[in-house]
Amino acid sequence: MPKSLSKGAVVKKVAGTAAQALAPKLVELAPSVTSGIVHQALHHALTGIGPLPGAVHAAEAQLEEQHGDVDKAVRELIQNHVAYSAAEGFVTNLGGLVTAAVTIPANVTGLALIQCRLVAGIAHLRGYDLAEPRVRNAILVTLLGEEKVISQVKKSKLPAPPMALATAPAYDADLDRVVASEVTSELLTRVAGKRLAVVVGKRVPVVGGVIGAGADGWATYRIGRYAAREWLPRPTTAVGATTA
Repeated sequence: MPKSLSKGAVVKKVAGTAAQALAPKLVELAPSVTSGIVHQALHHALTGIGPLPGAVHAAEAQLEEQHGDVDKAVRELIQNHVAYSAAEGFVTNLGGLVTAAVTIPANVTGLALIQCRLVAGIAHLRGYDLAEPRVRNAILVTLLGEEKVISQVKKSKLPAPPMALATAPAYDADLDRVVASEVTSELLTRVAGKRLAVVVGKRVPVVGGVIGAGADGWATYRIGRYAAREWLPRPTTAVGATTA
């Protein structure tokens, strides 16, 4: 351990440590944030919402743009969704804790939607059937990130990492609730860390937006890279098949 830390390092350390404790308080501030929110986000990620088309459409568009090169299409999907999440993070983090009841649900929902869409797109490009409930649970588990997944598997809170869940011989309906709860808790923890960083840092509204944009963009990049490594190709399923 270094003898001294910079102010920025101290803020980051404090925010990360306190986020776990603050997340339950944020649920109280924003009671509309429940585990069902991630299932709704996944549904909209797959079917599309507003001007945002579904994951399969986005993935196929990138595949066509990259002349059938799946790896390049995956990289483009990651870049695009990092930009989406950075913009979403800026808008939903302009306020402080006072506005948490409004902005936390929006931030959690928006981040879950964008990241679900990214992971689902990568899974589709790698040959997985997005209509499969096992695949859908695996998409949500991917949102936890590699370190969290490893930790939860070791603690037996999750039975396996994403790819193993997606290719499991049988679907476990009880896993739906566990996965949704874990993902919701993790997303709230990330929001808590950003909120705390704003509070202990400069109390200027736009700073919250900058922190939110950077944090959400970086988180989405890491999720995308993890998904690209975790979801290995399945040559038996043709890319291009549509899903409900």
